[in-house]
Amino acid sequence: MHSKLHGLDAGLHRRLVDSLYVEAMVMADEARAYFDRAGAADREALEPMARILFSCESLKVTTRLMHVIAWLLAHRAWQRGEIDSDALADERFRLGEAAATEADGISQFPFPARSLINASMDLYDRVARFEARMLAGRSGAPGDARSPTHALIDRLARSL
Repeated sequence: MHSKLHGLDAGLHRRLVDSLYVEAMVMADEARAYFDRAGAADREALEPMARILFSCESLKVTTRLMHVIAWLLAHRAWQRGEIDSDALADERFRLGEAAATEADGISQFPFPARSLINASMDLYDRVARFEARMLAGRSGAPGDARSPTHALIDRLARSL
């Protein structure tokens, strides 16, 4: 394995991917448990159109999480040497597109549903930023080293 992946230290990459993977798997389990059990009763308490939106949002949560998990699994495969850096940058290993959620549309949902929806969006957004950072490092984007985010990542890598 190379010491850097698209401008990111391999050790930091491994720790970030492992942490995100655990978070994604726990969230997927929580979402399945909620939407399959407790969420069913919450869904039935909603108005008919809100029930449809609730079902759509549960699918969006699942889709977001599956995109994140697939992306993380590809990065774990890279860590194990099963795919190389060039393959990892290929479109087929990129984070898939996920449908957006309108905050107004879910405002009447019970707290557990809103919490899972918002958490899945947050996780997806963090992974998308992680991917963007790596792709920017790969292309050698100008100003890359001066970015406050990149400086923070570099400081984190040095401290770990």
